[in-house]
Amino acid sequence: MEKISSRPCGFKLFNRNALSLKPLDERVHDLGISAIMPLDIVPINRALNRHFKPIAARVRSAKAKKASVLLMMGGHVIRAGVQRYLIDLMENGYISGIATNGSGMIHDFEFALIGATTENVARYIKEGQFGLWQETSQLNDIINKGHKNGLGMGEAVGKGIISGNFPDKDISIFAAGYRLGIPVTVHVGIGYDIIHEHPNCDGAATGAASYRDFLYFAKLVENLEHGVVMNFGSAVMAPEVFLKALSMARNVAHKRKKKIRDFTTLVCDLYRIRGNFAREPKKTIPSYYFRPWKTMLVRTVAEGGRSFYVRGRHEETIPALWRCIHAG
Repeated sequence: MEKISSRPCGFKLFNRNALSLKPLDERVHDLGISAIMPLDIVPINRALNRHFKPIAARVRSAKAKKASVLLMMGGHVIRAGVQRYLIDLMENGYISGIATNGSGMIHDFEFALIGATTENVARYIKEGQFGLWQETSQLNDIINKGHKNGLGMGEAVGKGIISGNFPDKDISIFAAGYRLGIPVTVHVGIGYDIIHEHPNCDGAATGAASYRDFLYFAKLVENLEHGVVMNFGSAVMAPEVFLKALSMARNVAHKRKKKIRDFTTLVCDLYRIRGNFAREPKKTIPSYYFRPWKTMLVRTVAEGGRSFYVRGRHEETIPALWRCIHAG
């Protein structure tokens, strides 16, 4: 564990070594392995099928043209139990990169390790036990080691799950990414995730490993012409990471007299968009601050792309997308 030194001005640091970590078998889990959905079990939703048919056609076209098909997601996608659908799309070449936040990584890791995940925040925050679980802290060791070996956060975790004693590694998106050579990138904010509470969290390694993932993602965006970017349930990480990566990719493309304009964006969320989602909302209304709308549905495709918005729950939208892609 790397020692964090105090600043010369004398600011005091929280003593992480004073924390009490408990084993995961003492935690009450909100989700178990039964939450993982088998393929093609969801009843056909004809309304969703209508929405996803044109998107699925664009995904198939992107694959044929060898353009990037990127899926960005919040941690709730893992909790929705749709891992088998995403892994199947990865195995069949319909997804060339997945980006998530730290919670997505943690839920994936815990499912693979113990077949369960998610704690009751309201319960455990009262006693100061929220997030402080021994086995989950292994993620920090994996990240720290991966950083020393020049790995990004996602590939380090995928390698750790593939090579370790993880009974349910078959449902791990990170393990699948490492096995298939598909980048699964993790875009963290320091202090956002429960593993940042733990004494073995190395902030420098965490930041460097996640930044390497950002560069992996930006490289995939370089190949986005005629491609697809999908955002399932990420209100901040996905639009902000995509915006910066696209700017970098377009900057280099401009120098090479190339363009990254003709691509498709999709946002799937529970947010109710009123009116035309292809037009930016006014700054005077709260909808303006729903970043996926103005960033992914309007601004980034303004030069010639096409955007789609589908409102629905992940356990419905992702199986519907999967079904429409395979039906083509």
